Amino acid sequence: MTRIAVLDDYQSVALQSADWSAVQARAEVVVFEDHLENSEALIERLLPFDAVCVMRERTPLTAEILERLPNLKFIGSNASHNASIALAAATKRGIVVSFTGGRGNGAPELTWTLILAAARNMQAETESFRSGGWQTGLGSDLEGATLGIMGLGKIGSRMAAVGCAFGMKVIAWSENLTAETAQAAGATLVDKATLLREADWLTLHLVLSERSRGIIGVEELRQMKPTAWLVNTSRGPLVDEEALIDALARRVIAGAALDVYDTEPLPPNHKLRRLDNVVATPHVGFVTKGTYEAFYGETVENLLAWMDGSPIRVMT
Repeated sequence: MTRIAVLDDYQSVALQSADWSAVQARAEVVVFEDHLENSEALIERLLPFDAVCVMRERTPLTAEILERLPNLKFIGSNASHNASIALAAATKRGIVVSFTGGRGNGAPELTWTLILAAARNMQAETESFRSGGWQTGLGSDLEGATLGIMGLGKIGSRMAAVGCAFGMKVIAWSENLTAETAQAAGATLVDKATLLREADWLTLHLVLSERSRGIIGVEELRQMKPTAWLVNTSRGPLVDEEALIDALARRVIAGAALDVYDTEPLPPNHKLRRLDNVVATPHVGFVTKGTYEAFYGETVENLLAWMDGSPIRVMT
């Protein structure tokens, strides 16, 4: 019987997010709720399986790992792109890598949740309320403030629309952004230095690549206002994490609102967990009921197509 592993089901919802009955009638489906960081332990776990279903980029499947999984014939990945899968190595070994669609609302909704929580001191006010206290400070106004967007694609454009609705000045920059595209999204194109210098809220919405890795480092943080907040819900390595921690500790910028990190899950004793000017969530930008239903529903469809030998959505 075909054996299928479902990895990193942190919330224990994979089997409830789709109808797996047709797959389970033909295969053994084993769900793993924990995350294995150690490659040797991961290889040992996956050795018996013919198919592995991964949740986004939580568990990298490198060329070295794939070479040691002789039984693996299928990888079901959620979303349309997964930089943590060695596609060339998979193709070389004849492993099918499928992908799914998803929803685009989760990330911008979570980004605004973080911005609003930071602007209105939500953590301190909530803690005061729960401990029997009352108001502790003044919130910041978004109306009239400048929203700086680095990367004005699908998510960045949604951020711009909400920023305009709040009455913010919206400016944007990325290497290939044009004035016409920015204007169509309700933003004004500026150069990178101006974006860093003028933004009260600088939010990153770039694809991680060698070109964008570390795009916010020591020099960029120095150029920001001391009252500005850096917001990152895209990918942790877009920011030099050590430089950010130092800037936050020395109050070079006012704070950071984060959902993504260099290492995930974030170690329990990580410095970002202890800084009082950090508002953070554990990479839940895409973690919504609708998104998971799309991810796992289409994963089931891909598994059935693969088992039937039918055409399948293959990641390239």
